[in-house]
Amino acid sequence: MGASNLIGQIREFRWRRQGLDGGLANAPAGQVLESTGWMRSVGGAAPYLGLFARAGLTREQIDRDAAALRLHELPAARGCTYVVPASDFPLALRAGQGFGGELAMAKKFLDVTDAEIGKLGARVLDAVKQPKDPRELKEELGGAVRNLGEAGKKRGLTTTLPIALGLLQTRGEIRRVPVGGRLDQQRYAYVRWGLRIPDLSEEEVAVQLARRYFRWAAPVSVAQFQWWSGLGARVARAAVAELKLSPLDGEELAFADDADALRSTKPAKEPRVALVSSLDNLFHLRRELESLADAGDLKRIPREGRTGGALMDLPSHAIAQGGRLVGLWEYDAEKEQIVAGVFGKETPAMKKAISAMEAFVRDQLGDARQFSLDSMESRKERLAALRKI
Repeated sequence: MGASNLIGQIREFRWRRQGLDGGLANAPAGQVLESTGWMRSVGGAAPYLGLFARAGLTREQIDRDAAALRLHELPAARGCTYVVPASDFPLALRAGQGFGGELAMAKKFLDVTDAEIGKLGARVLDAVKQPKDPRELKEELGGAVRNLGEAGKKRGLTTTLPIALGLLQTRGEIRRVPVGGRLDQQRYAYVRWGLRIPDLSEEEVAVQLARRYFRWAAPVSVAQFQWWSGLGARVARAAVAELKLSPLDGEELAFADDADALRSTKPAKEPRVALVSSLDNLFHLRRELESLADAGDLKRIPREGRTGGALMDLPSHAIAQGGRLVGLWEYDAEKEQIVAGVFGKETPAMKKAISAMEAFVRDQLGDARQFSLDSMESRKERLAALRKI
């Protein structure tokens, strides 16, 4: 099998596995998340863009599923926030335990104790029988919340409340409720939950994560799984070994049935075009771009002042076709339009996909921020770079 044929097959296989070929059209959001992976959320539009690109879901449908707890934003792999389906709530929270580090830092530098945070946590639980935001909690809890002064401010902690809230959340005792029900912002209230988290060892968590990850992202390497999961090298290698995966290309592995399916995959004659976020699972799960972009196109991606080294993250949202990166896009909120930088000729299929995403962002989201602090002001350079493409 020629190298170029294999690259084409890998791209097409990942494209289909990620549901970007139209195979998940009209599927419920939970099913999309189970099939294609937990979606990274940093207060931006990524979850909305990903679910719309795969299943055509509206913002109203997604918000309704979030309100009904069919999906939820949780601290998960590496302690990072992901939008997760209900079937994976317990595993996601268990996978995120131990990554915060705020309590350890506060104990070391700010004279905070386990007993102090334990007492505060108990008071928080009593206070959040109904959703309350941090300001309301501070007012109600009074002196139980201690100001950490200048020393705390230097380390990003002004009071003890965020430490208690973080611990209670990772234990499933409380959950964050997005203000206004929107996933693309970072304003929250907190309410009592009581989710039961399984008593799994680190090794057992690793196997469950690996089993999901290698379905979502294959073919993929052990090193990439270790990065995504945040696990230690020994634990990650042991978990992957237990799955008895098949080698495919270099260090990349896949389940045996996926490897067979990949080798028989034939790229579509007229592959679908999809506009997705810069954090979409097509890219984010492996955090690499070389297998998804032609060499000449990689050189055209704006590097925002970076020189040398492999380009692992996209500076803007992505336009993809049949598993290949074919351009970048941003939303100009002032003009209410998408600015697209296409690497080749803009085809009718691309124009149609751009028009559909533009209408979705304009009419349902209002903007397509990459992260919570993304703004039109910070986006000006990126828009200018895309117009040059």
